Amino acid sequence: MTGHERASAMLAVSTVIFALRKDEETSGAPQVWLPLVRRIREPFEGRWALPGGPLRVGEDLAYAAARTLNDTTGLTPSYLEQLYAFGDATRSPGADRVVSIVYWALVRGEEAERASVGENVRWFPADELPPLAFDHNLIVEYALWRLRTKMEYSRIAHAFLGERFTLAQLREVHEAVLGRALDPANFRRTIEGSGAVVATDEYLTGTRHRPPRLYRYNDSIDLADAGPLPRQQHPFEREQS
Repeated sequence: MTGHERASAMLAVSTVIFALRKDEETSGAPQVWLPLVRRIREPFEGRWALPGGPLRVGEDLAYAAARTLNDTTGLTPSYLEQLYAFGDATRSPGADRVVSIVYWALVRGEEAERASVGENVRWFPADELPPLAFDHNLIVEYALWRLRTKMEYSRIAHAFLGERFTLAQLREVHEAVLGRALDPANFRRTIEGSGAVVATDEYLTGTRHRPPRLYRYNDSIDLADAGPLPRQQHPFEREQS
């Protein structure tokens, strides 16, 4: 191939879905988990991989990511953000070059429980993955780095919580994602001083001790900062509107 020939490539989408789950065997603190799909054809037949597939003609990227995710796991997360494009020339064995546009999604625990699991779909701890197909280990590693980085300055933890939550529940999310314990007093000062959360007049009921106050996120702060780009409507919302 000369330097003037045009390279051709197949365009695909993949999605990294993160949820906080407890290990059923250890019943320890929540960890970051993600669902993987077992490949049923070559290349890498039998190996676990991220949900995804080729882009169809006339299909928007975000819609393709949501569609392949729903087809394989049954999940329809409300938070879906483009992560990165992976297009190394050697990432896919064979003659065809594959460029993957990767999205990431965050789902709450109760949503994760509704995922379609079975012989070919299974949840794995994000920090304890087997060798995956293609370069998907690298993709997950990058997505985890992005998640942990955004946790420091954005309201992304909201995607793991309900509309109302205690500061202890919020701290538990940060500890699970960052993988380390946080001092409760320092965490409270930092969060309250950031203006990201607003105290409500509601309290968590059913506790043994003094009911903790419930908080909500400041609605003026977006979950994801898209800069000057318009906020995209969720692909499945467009079908219903």
